[in-house]
Amino acid sequence: MTLDQLRYLVALAEEGSFTKAAERVYLTQPALSIQIRRLEEELGVRLFDRREGKPTEAGRAVVAQARRVLEEVERLKALAQG
Repeated sequence: MTLDQLRYLVALAEEGSFTKAAERVYLTQPALSIQIRRLEEELGVRLFDRREGKPTEAGRAVVAQARRVLEEVERLKALAQG
C-alpha cells in the first residue's frame, strides 16, 4: 500500500468515476484501475463498485481512514518544515 494509492482511492471516491479521478491525479484510466485493483488485492476486499460508480461499504471505511492518513502526512510535512 502506498500513499499514492490512498490518494487515488480518495480521488476516485470524490469524483465517482475512474475517468475523472484519473484526470485529477494525472494518470491514464487503465493505470488508475490497476492501482486500485492492486490495493484491493493487498487488502483482500473490493473497495469500489465499478458498475454503480461508488465505494463499497468496506471502501467507504477505507476511504475515511485514507483521508485521515493523508491529513496526518501533511501535518508531518508541515512539522518537519518548521
